[in-house]
Amino acid sequence: MAERSNAAQGRPDAATSGASGSSFYAGMRVLPKEERTAMYAVYGFCRIVDDIADDLGGDRASRRAELDAWRADLESLYASGPPGRAGFLAKAVRRFGLAKGDFLAVINGMQMDVDTDIRAPSAAVLDLYIDRVASAVGRLSVRIFGMDEAPGLELAYHLGRALQLTNILRDLDEDAAIGRLYVPRETLDRAWIAGEDPMTVVNDVRIEQAAGELLADARTHYAAADRVLHARPRGRLLAPRLMSAVYARTLDRTAAGGWAPPRTRVKLGKGELLRLVARQVFK
Repeated sequence: MAERSNAAQGRPDAATSGASGSSFYAGMRVLPKEERTAMYAVYGFCRIVDDIADDLGGDRASRRAELDAWRADLESLYASGPPGRAGFLAKAVRRFGLAKGDFLAVINGMQMDVDTDIRAPSAAVLDLYIDRVASAVGRLSVRIFGMDEAPGLELAYHLGRALQLTNILRDLDEDAAIGRLYVPRETLDRAWIAGEDPMTVVNDVRIEQAAGELLADARTHYAAADRVLHARPRGRLLAPRLMSAVYARTLDRTAAGGWAPPRTRVKLGKGELLRLVARQVFK
């Protein structure tokens, strides 16, 4: 996202208005009003800080300063002080006991993109990044879904990683176009792909092998998340089931097209999304 949206300027209304075009929308839409409103607030926060990280027109120092301002407002919110731009999160934080550390983890993940263009990180660094930008969002979400701690944390861990790996595999070209490459160095080495220039790497025919390794990892996490959901723990499980189903279908469609260049980015149509929703609702 090279151009700054209104969300990047701290407008939660602009951030949440984009939810209807997101893959998370189906999952959020089926929630009762109070939970849905809370999820829209979390989604809005994530959109805002993501847009700050992706504001390629801004210098790194100014983007760090914006993220620091968000950290300060969150600290003030949790200390019962003036919440500043984080005010729209206050009701959800109070109602569902959302952890400050998870919001800060999301900001820390975005700062990883601000500090440097991530290119062929180690597997450990990538896992840290995914935990911050995806599983931390999952930890916020499962509190809103009303899940107990143990199954909620397990679901957030696995489903967050599954969804983010799906994004990485779907968005190879888009990420490379802005100088980023989220395929781990170890995975590239096993595919005999040298270097870390994003465009060079994603246009190497051996990227198919590297992507296949991430595909297997993603499917392992989907399977683990499905085991949690199939055990039917307490909570509003339709929302995460829908999110899993939509992203898993995106992954399957992407895998069917393959990763050898040239690639076509997969986007599910409205009819396919409706069929997925119906299948989960009446499951």
